[in-house]
Amino acid sequence: THYYGHLESLLKDKTIQDYPIGYDYNNEQDRFGDIARIWNQTYEPGSKEWVEYLEHQKANKVTFDPTFNIYAASRDLMRARNADWHQNYTMPQLWNYFQSTRDNHGSYFYDWTTENEYHWKMFYQRYMRLMNDYKNIGGRVTVGTDSGFIWKTYGFAYVEEMELLREAGFLPLEIIRSATMWGAKTLYEPKGEAPPMGVVRTGLLADLVITTENPLSNLKTLYGTGHMRLNPQTNRQEKVGGVKFTIKDGIVYDAQKLLAEVAAAVAAEKRTVTTSAQQ
Repeated sequence: THYYGHLESLLKDKTIQDYPIGYDYNNEQDRFGDIARIWNQTYEPGSKEWVEYLEHQKANKVTFDPTFNIYAASRDLMRARNADWHQNYTMPQLWNYFQSTRDNHGSYFYDWTTENEYHWKMFYQRYMRLMNDYKNIGGRVTVGTDSGFIWKTYGFAYVEEMELLREAGFLPLEIIRSATMWGAKTLYEPKGEAPPMGVVRTGLLADLVITTENPLSNLKTLYGTGHMRLNPQTNRQEKVGGVKFTIKDGIVYDAQKLLAEVAAAVAAEKRTVTTSAQQ
């Protein structure tokens, strides 16, 4: 889970990342700002060492769960801070937690610069290549999140993770497999049990989402906030998509009703909780 240890294991001519002299791990701006600078200290993608590392992981049946989404704000802070869903679906307490402060873990954007984002963008290119290469040699890669930190709101981050896997080079069908069958196998294999869900099959639990759009052509239509599309007849934008029904263990839930309940709960909290910045 996360990127921890991957690129450190691929350092080219040293055994510890070349940190700045004044680096302080307990200063989270240093910790999360400087880690991305490892990207050009490793063996190149496709090199013998790169391939051997992945083959070793596969031989040991390691599953990678990259959680790209949780650190995505590090490469584009304004995008994460202004995501469509914060206004209606992020609780004010969580919004306050996200604000830059030394008091909260993961709120490390004390003075986040273009240089920080540049190195994180380069880091992501290498990290994504590693995950895609592992998938391509038969390694298992799953879809996961670590929401509640770093501008990530529960539920929405999962769809973002799918989009980031697409950016990494996964085909849409490969992403769906990672989110369903491979995720279920990862959870149940340690128990020595066959997964009771993960594929659509008679006798298994129905864990499904029902949507009017095809996510293989546009994963954005899975977001609760939907996707904006221009209607060619009216020349006006319309919201499409969004999950209509969620089926969990065979029980059908109205996803739009649940979203409305969340929005109402957030609105109620905003009437009693003061936010530390514009939400």
